[in-house]
Amino acid sequence: MNATIKKLKCGNDLCIIDIENIDTALKTSLDNKFIKICEGNVTVDLNGVKQRVVNYLTPKKGRTLEMGAIAEFFIHLYLNEEGFEPQFLFFNLEENSIKKGFDGYYFHDKEEWILESKSGMSTTAGVSHGSKVKESYNDLKEKLAGNTPNNPWREAYNHASHIDVGANSNVRANIKKFTVEFDTKVYHKINDFNIIPGSTIFLNGTWTATDTAALETEIENTISKFDFKKIKIVCVTKKSLQLFWQYLTTP
Repeated sequence: MNATIKKLKCGNDLCIIDIENIDTALKTSLDNKFIKICEGNVTVDLNGVKQRVVNYLTPKKGRTLEMGAIAEFFIHLYLNEEGFEPQFLFFNLEENSIKKGFDGYYFHDKEEWILESKSGMSTTAGVSHGSKVKESYNDLKEKLAGNTPNNPWREAYNHASHIDVGANSNVRANIKKFTVEFDTKVYHKINDFNIIPGSTIFLNGTWTATDTAALETEIENTISKFDFKKIKIVCVTKKSLQLFWQYLTTP
């Protein structure tokens, strides 16, 4: 994945991505991964799946749900391109919802990874990739510690059990173990897990390139206080929310 998704820096711990527009190369990446991200390992019509996303997003226009879903999608796209195998579907198994406990559960190089994604508009006071990475981390930490009304592991297990996901059997068994433990109030610390805190900042239609050196320093300072087994940070800057809508509505 290259061209408009410009990986300004992509090391073991941090990937910085700029998305100024959707050109042919990025559209090809989207076309190739769209069905897998949304529906799993099935053969269906791409335009039909895009319409399903349109139907979901349309009532959410102008709300944080719209921004969060679009931000999450492009992080899924990046991780899929990097060989991370999703153990879930973008949509929840309940119609018209993308709630699935965690924003993403992945299998890569024989290891399991949990994604949490947060996003914001550049016009919001105090917004930064560092603040959104911290927000993602704290949200995941609270979920793992049991400070959430729902069992996120049960929702992750339901996704991993969906036949079209094609989840790894060992991963599915491991998620089931965590599900049962959560139900019995046996919780785990975040440093027992490989985590992917994601951040997306949407610009207001006017492009400003990322200062990679400054962002790298900001992220290093932010995660210096984090606990984790392994960590991968994904920071995405997008020109606007409308880029995804243009893709969805263009044949």
